[in-house]
Amino acid sequence: MDKFSTKIVIIFFTALGVMLGSALIGSIGAVFTGQNPLRAMLKIAGEMKIWAIVAAIGGTFSSIEVLESGIFQGQVRAVVKQLLYIFSAFWGAHLGHLLLTLLAGVKE
Repeated sequence: MDKFSTKIVIIFFTALGVMLGSALIGSIGAVFTGQNPLRAMLKIAGEMKIWAIVAAIGGTFSSIEVLESGIFQGQVRAVVKQLLYIFSAFWGAHLGHLLLTLLAGVKE
């Protein structure tokens, strides 16, 4: 695979891993505090979605800088690549959220 497609796949699975890991491990804390772990898992998943995207693309400032330089300096290719990275992270986080709701047996 070339560097671009490799990075897209890694970003997708990083966002997926952040979602699954944070919600599943975070729900263990609910067990220790006597709360409902499934409810806690879904709450954590909802709150972590944006952070999974940010973590997967490596922080927000570098992405914003690339978008800014691409838009104002006419580098359309850089803007499209960055948007594809963001969409890849979004779909990884969204798939993680869907898997967690499926695991919890909640219909949305």
